Amino acid sequence: MTSLDNRPAPNTLLDRLRRVSFPTIGHFLESGFLDSGIQSAHPVANVVGVARTVSVAGADACAVNRAIDTLGRGDVLVIDTGGNRTHAHIGLVTATAALAAGAAGVVVDGLSTDTRELAELGLPVFSRGTTLLTTKRLDRQGHSWGEPVVCGGAVVRDGDLVLGDANGVLVSAPEVLDAVIGDVERSDADEPELLRRIGGDVRS
Repeated sequence: MTSLDNRPAPNTLLDRLRRVSFPTIGHFLESGFLDSGIQSAHPVANVVGVARTVSVAGADACAVNRAIDTLGRGDVLVIDTGGNRTHAHIGLVTATAALAAGAAGVVVDGLSTDTRELAELGLPVFSRGTTLLTTKRLDRQGHSWGEPVVCGGAVVRDGDLVLGDANGVLVSAPEVLDAVIGDVERSDADEPELLRRIGGDVRS
């Protein structure tokens, strides 16, 4: 495994991850997979990016707004709602701001809103469902930014890599993914021949 002092060059690893099938990674890892309740809020292409974490206290919109101000190109905002399953923590306005900041996507362990508009915007958003009830600008205490959070049952650290597609979301440290990417690439390369053999057996 690559040490923390010698992490793989992010762009090289990210480029390789963008070319593989994410479910193939599930053959080689067991942890970091968010629970199946968190799914794409609308049809999206695969997303690969760097986690930027925020923990929200209650139904306060201010924490997410401030987190968006810290985003850079290729970042994925990961929102720990503290168990809030009634309010939408991401919608068209916040998603538009995240996209303008360069975000590659948003993952929220809670709800979203403006589903049709998000699809038109094109920013990948992963959530537990939708609601009309939104957060409010309360500006309360208790939020945190850049600290480890829990999202979908997995611990997510600022700087982890986030992979999401129509099947779900995986969050993992760069060195963990770097350790298996070669195996994943070889498995993907072998799959067409495997499918050909299986298909031939079915037809025979």
